[in-house]
Amino acid sequence: MAKTQTSAYAQIDQYLSEEGGKIRKLSRGDIIEGAVADVRDGYVVVDVGYKSEGIVAGKELKSDTLDWRSLKVGDNILVYVVKPEDDEGQLVLSIRRTQQASAWINLEKAKKDNSVVETTVVEANNGGLIVEIGKDIRGFIPTSQLDASRVYLNGIRQVGKDISSRVQKTLNSLVGEKVKTRIIELDREKNRIILSEKMVTQSRDLEQREKTLNKVKEGDVLVGTVSGITPFGIFVNAEGLEGLVHLSELSWDKVENIDNIYAVGNKVNVMVIGISDGGKRVAYSVKRLLKDPWAEAISKYQVGDVVKGTIQKVVPYGAFVRIGEGLNGLIHISELSDKLVKNPEDIVKVGDDVDVKILSISSTERHLGLSLKAAHSKKTVEPKKEISKEELASAVDSAVEEELASKE
Repeated sequence: MAKTQTSAYAQIDQYLSEEGGKIRKLSRGDIIEGAVADVRDGYVVVDVGYKSEGIVAGKELKSDTLDWRSLKVGDNILVYVVKPEDDEGQLVLSIRRTQQASAWINLEKAKKDNSVVETTVVEANNGGLIVEIGKDIRGFIPTSQLDASRVYLNGIRQVGKDISSRVQKTLNSLVGEKVKTRIIELDREKNRIILSEKMVTQSRDLEQREKTLNKVKEGDVLVGTVSGITPFGIFVNAEGLEGLVHLSELSWDKVENIDNIYAVGNKVNVMVIGISDGGKRVAYSVKRLLKDPWAEAISKYQVGDVVKGTIQKVVPYGAFVRIGEGLNGLIHISELSDKLVKNPEDIVKVGDDVDVKILSISSTERHLGLSLKAAHSKKTVEPKKEISKEELASAVDSAVEEELASKE
């Protein structure tokens, strides 16, 4: 009987094709509108303009939005094509899957339009968050696609075993929360949806960056957060505008190790000192917000003053001395001692506290010329002796005798 029905439908298709007739072509997953032809106990017959009427039966009748028992002949409804033909050539339809399929269609449109999709976190695992998008539709947000501020301390991505444990604890705490996302990958056949919260927040950050870029100018002071540390300086994000504080702009003092001063996540005040390439390159300064020690040096010290300092570095040609914060000078090897010095370390060592005399102050070169030997040199003056009358008379007689002898 089944073979006879299948053969009959095939003959109808051939006939319609030969006669130029048109018949609706259906595929699994299609959502189509049809008219209710009959309502029976346990199934509904729907006319969708196909070569046969379709049947909606069993669990496929269930729907959160439509009670099939309320349907009447002639009512128009949306149905989902489960099978264009079953083994008996019957069109199999579903009301239940229409809602889910409609959600997929909406998701496809959202991906195409790059629009925001609101989700609810239902589960967390090692890789990220499982979220519910609609009825019976779930997606996945990898941890790497979450906004860093949700997961990491100070919003800065980090790695490490301890950090991974803390991140997982944070992910677990997000269950039940709403998360706005954009779709990265959508595969209806594989029931696979990959989402990104970061794509939403990055758009927000870009808007903030543009807003800040449009209002700031060189000389403005901003409050930022250290977002990265490199051997040549630190990166600071201030109001969405990330820029570099070069090593030379961190302090008036020489910075030997940035890690000893800053850590990722630290709050820092910065001055905008340069914006180039349409805002792609932003330069900040920290030291220009600090008091310039040279301004104090010019007013406080004079050539010839003896001051206290600490040996910071010893080099073959002398030693560098720290006089105060951001104020350093050089003792040339020739100014270390009155004696010939071949190795400066024979005279001073790093960490030694010394008294030095200022030989020169160069504001343009920000340089102090110092001397160790001049600070310790002492001009000795022999004290005058009191001469007795007898000694004076004897000295005079001697002088007279020498004068007479010279004339003879």
